[in-house]
Amino acid sequence: MFAEIPATRPCTPLLDRIDSPQQLRQLAADQLPQLANELRAFLLYSVGQTGGHFGAGLGIVELTLALHYVYQTPDDDLVWDVGHQCYPHKVLTGRRDALLSIRQHGGLAPFPKRHESPYDSFGTGHSSTSVSAALGMALAHKLKGEPQRTVAVIGDGALTGGMAFEALNHAAHTGTDLLVILNDNDMSISPNEGGLATYLARNLKQRTDASTTAALFEALEFSYSGPVDGHDLDALIKQLQRLRDCRGPQFLHVVTTKGKGFAPAERDPVGYHAITKLPAPDEAPPMTTPGVNYSRVFGDWLCHQAKEDPRLVAITPAMSEGSGMVDFAATYPQRFFDVAIAEQHAITFAAGLACQGSKPVVAIYSTFLQRGYDQLIHDVALQNLDVLFAIDRAGLVGEDGPTHHGSFDLSFLRCVPNLVIMTPSDEAEAERMLTTGYQHSGPACVRYPRGKGPGAGRSTAPAPMAIGKARHLRDGQRAALLSFGALLAAARQVADELNLTLVDMRFVKPLDSEMLARLAASHSLLVTLEDNSISGGAGSAVNEWLAATGSHCQCLNLGLPDQFVEHGKVSELQRELGLDADGISARIQQRLERLSP
Repeated sequence: MFAEIPATRPCTPLLDRIDSPQQLRQLAADQLPQLANELRAFLLYSVGQTGGHFGAGLGIVELTLALHYVYQTPDDDLVWDVGHQCYPHKVLTGRRDALLSIRQHGGLAPFPKRHESPYDSFGTGHSSTSVSAALGMALAHKLKGEPQRTVAVIGDGALTGGMAFEALNHAAHTGTDLLVILNDNDMSISPNEGGLATYLARNLKQRTDASTTAALFEALEFSYSGPVDGHDLDALIKQLQRLRDCRGPQFLHVVTTKGKGFAPAERDPVGYHAITKLPAPDEAPPMTTPGVNYSRVFGDWLCHQAKEDPRLVAITPAMSEGSGMVDFAATYPQRFFDVAIAEQHAITFAAGLACQGSKPVVAIYSTFLQRGYDQLIHDVALQNLDVLFAIDRAGLVGEDGPTHHGSFDLSFLRCVPNLVIMTPSDEAEAERMLTTGYQHSGPACVRYPRGKGPGAGRSTAPAPMAIGKARHLRDGQRAALLSFGALLAAARQVADELNLTLVDMRFVKPLDSEMLARLAASHSLLVTLEDNSISGGAGSAVNEWLAATGSHCQCLNLGLPDQFVEHGKVSELQRELGLDADGISARIQQRLERLSP
């Protein structure tokens, strides 16, 4: 048991010999416990150097070793749900030394990624997809008459996602050879919620009689095995060797401890889900900035608004801590609903609440809102229901990469009728927009970035703003810079440097048509700036307005390119994409030079 994260690389003589699962399979079984200890020590050291997902990988060390020891990877397919737990897998599949670059710009991806390694059978990052993907692989092997085996590893948190049960239901219908392993650690990112979590937790206490747990999965026509101690290598290897030769859908229930082997993580699995890197001994402490995390801004606003209005209810799909809802949940437990990893249900559930006079606020990450798109359209917007969407992690999120960037929300929201869409540029604007959306009769969205705002003064009672009205911040010549959201600070710098008119547009839908008409008539160029995909985003809305009104004013759209943006620090990515002040300035000057004088 480790009590501290090692500051220097631990001695790992056995692990240093393993550059592929083929070498792992050459070891004697009695060498594997030593390898597990060395792997756990190396994980502690490496994540201490880089930061990243922490507890899940420590908890799955023995299972990862056993899977690669028994199955002939990469010929056999191994699919990790979500991928938080993939660090041990990456170490054992030729990426040990490269793990020290994980989540860094140009380094290893934080999740499994097909083009990174042939051992990454399926790219992940979002929850509850593994059984569907593994079933597709298994059926493909069957259709081609191939002998390869397929395994999906899914956590009890991910198993709360409805898609997982859709796949389990279909797997039984096909009768395909497939092994689904439930990694049951009684955790997702937050403590698990819901009937399934209660069911598993209650029946795990009855280790001598697994019949009640088996009944659930055997009702889906899976052959159930377990529960098995996920830290007992001998037991895991024997079970996997037996199941590899079994036919039809198999289900193995493995019980693990999140953060296994590191005492602080075992005591606090939520706090150690992920960590930041350890500071170097001679490293100066990071400079603090005056801004407040947008999640905290939302959480404070939520508590204030709930005190003022007893109709308010708050909903999260398993992201209470990340969305800033802990205080609200403690203060208003009867009005707080963590629906587990079930974004579709969260949104239609909110619609049902709104039908009966409640005022639901759905706190959801931009990347996860994608999973509830049909429900947003069909169940909320079509019925013009009073639901406020607080969309966190919009724009670039940094080290989690393309599966977690909020790159597309403006594009997929803007085309939906009845929605009001707001983009705050600072903390004070976020509070006012949340109030505006809450008081609006109909569905409204406020999308804000990860991390801190610029430090704008906040109000204890933020007043609503007029819907569809922008802020004119600066007069300039030739070009007007229209900023949508969090890039306003860079826009201010560029506007001052180039003497541009500057407008904080605030609203993507509805646009401020009066402001646009005035700017288009008095400027040669409009420049739109957003931290969303250029395709279909806020800039596209301005282009459409110009076309519809017959304006001859030219327009330059700046935003995220038509590609999936890789991982790295937000500042690095902005610089690379030309969305820092220097890049914005250079592109505007290039366009101005092409305009006729």
